[in-house]
Amino acid sequence: MSTPGNETDDDQVPAWARRTAGESRWAATAAIIGILVVQYFLPKQFEAGPRWLVPGIGLLLLIVLMVASPIRLDHEEMWLRRFSLLLMAVLGFGLVWSVYHLVLGLLNGTVSDNPAGLLSSGGAIWLTNVLVFALWYWELDRGGPAARAHARKPYPDFLWVQMQNPNLTDPEWEPQFPDYLYLSFTNATAFSPTDVMPMSRWAKTLMMGQSGVSLITVSLVIARAVNVLK
Repeated sequence: MSTPGNETDDDQVPAWARRTAGESRWAATAAIIGILVVQYFLPKQFEAGPRWLVPGIGLLLLIVLMVASPIRLDHEEMWLRRFSLLLMAVLGFGLVWSVYHLVLGLLNGTVSDNPAGLLSSGGAIWLTNVLVFALWYWELDRGGPAARAHARKPYPDFLWVQMQNPNLTDPEWEPQFPDYLYLSFTNATAFSPTDVMPMSRWAKTLMMGQSGVSLITVSLVIARAVNVLK
């Protein structure tokens, strides 16, 4: 119990650096469902196999994870971690397939000459890029949401503004999925870090890859749409 001028250790340590109750799964779950819906409704030339393949596998893995950990992400079983990473891999495969065939279609002229259809497909793939990388950052930072809840790794992979300014931050603050979504969105639009700095090599590599995908997608889609409008 703490007294004035004599705080306990938990009072002094910010939430991101100590054990907490665990993050709610619903924000990340909504993002996953959004990706699966977009993948299902993409034009056929951007789909990886049958229309149901990526959405079906992704939904099955998501259901398993939700049944095992329905409310808060604080379970550290190895099989849950593997299922989570497998789900991230499935979502990433769908994104890579769509981006590759979008770029290929733009280069060889097989993509529709309808500017509205081109921009909507390109926008959907760009949105998928933002959501998938947000999930990757969220799933890998300091070992994932469950490991962060148990404060397994003391050194962050991403340096957030709140970590640099503890005196201006609620001591109960810790990074959750909306923070990683912000990171992904700003990286996809600015093509570089903004106020969140990558600390580990894998984080730098992922951010570099996302910026490259976003830059190629946006520049080629806009250039093709302008050309069609002319």
